[in-house]
Amino acid sequence: MSTLPPTTSGVARPAADQEWLTDLVDDGPAGRQAVRRLREVLLRATRHQIWRLRDLLPGAGTAELEDLAQQCADDAVVAVLHRLSTFEGRSRFTTWAYKFGVNIAGVAVRRQAWRHREILLPDALTWHIDPAQTPDALAGAADLARALEAAISRELTPHQRRILLSLVVEQVPIDVLAERLGSTRNALYKTLHDARRKLRAALVASGHLDNRPDRSAP
Repeated sequence: MSTLPPTTSGVARPAADQEWLTDLVDDGPAGRQAVRRLREVLLRATRHQIWRLRDLLPGAGTAELEDLAQQCADDAVVAVLHRLSTFEGRSRFTTWAYKFGVNIAGVAVRRQAWRHREILLPDALTWHIDPAQTPDALAGAADLARALEAAISRELTPHQRRILLSLVVEQVPIDVLAERLGSTRNALYKTLHDARRKLRAALVASGHLDNRPDRSAP
């Protein structure tokens, strides 16, 4: 009785997963059929994500959203085929592949939503405090705002300030910002992580934050 090839985690792949992997690298009819089946899976994923995020594209009609889903499914097929060797069997193959469709469609929607919007790279924090707060809360918020504003100005490099404020305050999607700046998501994540670490250290030093590990930091 033959055994299935193990994954990198040492767990044998289910037969269905191994069939996917075998067929998708086949140069004949089995391979072409597998790619068609894969695209069906990915099209379901891209349609689901695009319709879930359709409020970000208020001017887009049904036909435009469907066209975007089809384009994203094509891109997702290429991405999955390129990354086949990284599949470890921690989930079913179709579940693993589905995520490519979801991610690629999400990036495409955000890119479309921002395509005509100017991206400002602010160099200073504009702080808005809710005037409806109690006097004590209002005073505390104002004090924290001044401390944070000073830390941003004093502790961060100009590049760190612009990236932090664009991503956190202006809510620019990281994929869009990376594309506009000719950078990468990883580079921007690193910049954001370093900026947050500096700000936390400054606010701890000023007594505005407790000196506890930042477990949420990447």
